[in-house]
This record gives sequence, structure tokens and C-alpha cells, in this order.
Amino acid sequence: MSAGTAVARLNAEVQTRLTGRAGPTLVAGAVLVIAGSLLPWVTFRGYPGNLKSPFFFGDSGVRIYTLLLCLAFLLALTRLPGRRKAGLAASLGIVAIALGTFLSVLNERGGLGAFALGIVLTGVGGVVAVLGFLALPADDEPGRWRRRPQWVELLIVSGVQLALLLVVVYALDVGTDDGDRSSRILGFFMFLIAACAALNALGIFAGISTLYRRHRAVTIAAGALAAAAFPFLISEVQDGSAYWIRVAASIGVFAAAAIGLNIVVGQAGLLDLGYVAFFGVGAYVAALLGNANLTTSSIELPFYVVIVLSAVIAAVFGLVIGAPTLRLRGDYLAIVTLGFGEIFRLVAQNYDALTRGPNGISGVPNLKVGSFDFGDGHTVLGVDLPYFANYYFIELLLIAFVILVFTRLATSRIGRAWVAIREDETAAEAMGVNTISMKLLAFAIGAFLAGGAGAINAHVATQVSPDSYTFLESVTLLAAVVLGGMGTVAGAILGSAVLIALPEKLRTFQDKRLLFYGVALILMMRFRPTGIVPNSRRKLEFEDADPTTGDAMTQEPPPSPGKAVMAQ
Repeated sequence: MSAGTAVARLNAEVQTRLTGRAGPTLVAGAVLVIAGSLLPWVTFRGYPGNLKSPFFFGDSGVRIYTLLLCLAFLLALTRLPGRRKAGLAASLGIVAIALGTFLSVLNERGGLGAFALGIVLTGVGGVVAVLGFLALPADDEPGRWRRRPQWVELLIVSGVQLALLLVVVYALDVGTDDGDRSSRILGFFMFLIAACAALNALGIFAGISTLYRRHRAVTIAAGALAAAAFPFLISEVQDGSAYWIRVAASIGVFAAAAIGLNIVVGQAGLLDLGYVAFFGVGAYVAALLGNANLTTSSIELPFYVVIVLSAVIAAVFGLVIGAPTLRLRGDYLAIVTLGFGEIFRLVAQNYDALTRGPNGISGVPNLKVGSFDFGDGHTVLGVDLPYFANYYFIELLLIAFVILVFTRLATSRIGRAWVAIREDETAAEAMGVNTISMKLLAFAIGAFLAGGAGAINAHVATQVSPDSYTFLESVTLLAAVVLGGMGTVAGAILGSAVLIALPEKLRTFQDKRLLFYGVALILMMRFRPTGIVPNSRRKLEFEDADPTTGDAMTQEPPPSPGKAVMAQ
């Protein structure tokens, strides 16, 4: 018997023994989790009369999430590739939910006597399940989804978009109708992270992404319909829907600016830390030319003229800041753009004759198109929509325009030149790329898009002040691009949504919300550095893969001189 065969048999025997031990451990963990989820987690006066349902209401409402994650234990009985990683993600999610609820209730009720047996059994069951999944053999990598009939694939694409919309609406509504909102919100986000990790381990996200690319037109249409349906659905679910529609309107403006920054940073590789200045230029121009109540100008122009002028003037400022930085790269370019952003803020704060200084320009009127006033609420299809919905819909049109510009540029000769500059500016210049004009064009187009977004934001916020355009805002825009995925449109939109909606949802935690927010960003950058929707090129770079085949590259050490001589 050869040594290789012996090792293979030993490997198989070890894996069999591990799998044999994992079975009873996983069964025990599942029994403990199910029993703990069905039992109460919190004891208090009047229990169980104060709980309308054992799962969905009250302090123990998070138990439904642990029961759903427990479904992952069934994966241990299958041969699905990725079952071990998916089960580990679900088990760790169960432990995190139990621990998070424990700490949340302990902080609010202030004693161990508030806890019942259920939370202990669930936490212990989650730990036992983690040990069981660790004992399983290593996973096989999920394969590609086989082709299905076209109508089935189209149904999957549309169904996924609908499911995402329902998840978003539920996420905004969770924790709004019960007494202990913090434990519900924290539990839901832990469940969502664990569920997404499990689905990703099973290759579900990769398969859906393949279908999205295969049916691009249907994906875009379904996404647009889902975005348009959001105000109607949230208005039916929540009484205070106006607040979240207002947040969605802010996300729309922020996302449009982030896509513009994606051209500068994601495509051309120019690190711009003063990008919010272009956003502010557009906002101030719109406020000055929009006949605001408290302003230094009495000029009133039609809104479409104001938006175009705001974008053009911001583009001019983009050329102004781009020209002195043509010879700068990397950190030096970042410092210069940072200085430009601070110069804009200080000028806006001290130039009282034009900007009214720290007081800013207030009373910016609502947009009007003929007799249609964007400041009035309307009833559409029997649903009462607040006036913020008007701005939300116009921002969808703005995002559509920005996406069209970005995608056309990315696939054009100009986009390829930007990518060449990002990868190696010296090599690009040697190959004949006019790096000076391409860099100026990147600054101008990015500033143009930011100026248009800022003009609309001035009407949404009804005021413009220097405090809204600080260095922190530039960092947030850059974080949205990096977190979502540099060089992708969907990444900029999702990154903007996460960075704006997540802190708003975590307001229940008051001072602790920034702690949770920071931890979430750190974990995201640690475990998915390419972003939520990674660019294919960056993904290959991070995974150290061969861009021609997509297979992981392995570097063998060079042969020793002695072996080289023997080979000859």
C-alpha cells in the first residue's frame, strides 16, 4: 500500500469519526435551541398575560429569529456544499441573539432575576451547535447554478427583488410597536447578518448574482418597480411612515453624490477627501437662485435651470481643484482635496455678504412644476403619501440619470482610460493615455453629479448651512463607496442606504448607537473587504486569483540550484 493511499484512508476514517460525533451534538443543540425558543426568556409581573404572542411581541420577540436560524441544523443531514459554514453562521447568530438580548434586558431591568430558563437553554444550544458544526468535515465549494427555463429564472429575479423590498419594510418597522425595542432591533440585525452569511456560504448570493447579470434588463425593471413601491408599502405598514420616506429621500440624494464620487475614486483611483464641497456648491447655488426667504439674492429661476446651473458651476469648481493636483498622487492628492473641502466650508461660514455666514440660507421653497407643488402631500391609488414622497420619486429619476452616465462612461474608452490610470498611471501614460485630460474629466464629471444632487438636497432640507458640509460628510461619502463596493453602481447605492438608515434605526440605543455602527463597519471591512457588491476586478485582486481563468493562483518556490542542475 502506498503512502498516499494510507493517508487518504486515514483522512476518510477521521472524517467519518468526526461526522459521527457531530450528529448527536447537532441534535442536542437543535433540541436545546427549540426548547429554549419555545420557553419564556424574560420573567416579569403579569407574565404571560402581557405577551400577546409567544414569538412576535414583548421582550421575547426575538425567539422567532432563533427558531428560523435553527432550520440550518437540517443542513447537517444533507450533502450541500457549504453546509458547515452555513451552519456555523446560523449557530453563532443564535448565540449572538441570546447574548445580545441578555445584555439588553440586563441593562434595562438591572438584575439577573428578570431572566427565565429559555434564554439559557437557547444560548447553550447555540454553543453546542457550534461545536457540532466544527466537527463536520471541510466544505466543498458551491458550484455554479445550472441553467433553468427562462420563465423560472425571471420569476426568481422578480421574487428576490420583492423579498428584498419586504425585508427592508420589515426592518424599518421592527421594534416600533413593543415596549422593549432595543432587544428586538438588535436581535433582528443579528439574525439578518447570520442569515446572509449562511446564504452566502451556500452559494445562494453568487447564483442570484449570475441570474442578475444574465437578465440585466429584467433586474433593472424589477428593482425600479420595487423602489417605486416602497412609499406605498411603508405607508400602509407604519403610521409614522413620513419619517422613513424622509430618510429614503436623503438616501437618494446621498446615493447620487456617492455614484459621482465612485467615478473619481472607484474608476480613476483619485482619493478625494473634499468631495462634499462640490455637493455644497450645488446646494448654495440652488438656494441663491431659488428665491429663498432668508437669502442675499432675489433671483428666481425655474428649478430645471437651477439644477443645471448648480451642476455646471460645481463642475467648474471640480476643474479648479483638479488642475493643481495633476502632478499629485495618493496621500498627497488626498491632503490637497481635504484642504479644498475645508476652504469651501470656511468661506461659506465667513462670507456673510453671499452665504449669510453661520446662519446659512433658510426658507428654500419647494419645487414646483406648473401647478404641481412638491411641498404638498397627495393621495395616489388610495394611499396618502407625505410630501417627502414627491422628492423621493424625483430622486429616483436623478439616480437613474446618474446610473446611465456612470455605466456609459465605465464601458467607454474614457472609462478604460480611468481604470488604466487607477492601476498604474505611469504605465497608462506610456501607453498613450492623456492622463491630464482624463483626470480633469473625472474631477469635472464627479463634481457635476454632486452639484446636481446638492441642488435637489437644498430643496429637500429647505435650508443650507456650512455645518452640513464638513470633513465628516466627505468621509461618510467615501465610506459609502468603499463599503458598498468601489467601481459599482449598486455598491454606492447600498453603501449609502446602510450608512444613513442604520444610524437612524439605531437611535433607540442613543449614545451606544455609534458603538454598534462602528463595530458593524469594522466587521464588514474585515470579512468582506471588497464591499457589499464587489467589482469583479477588485474581487480577483483580493482573492489572489488568475483574472484569465478565475482560479486561485499558487506560487511554487523556485527550484534549488542542485535540482536545476539535475534537471538539466
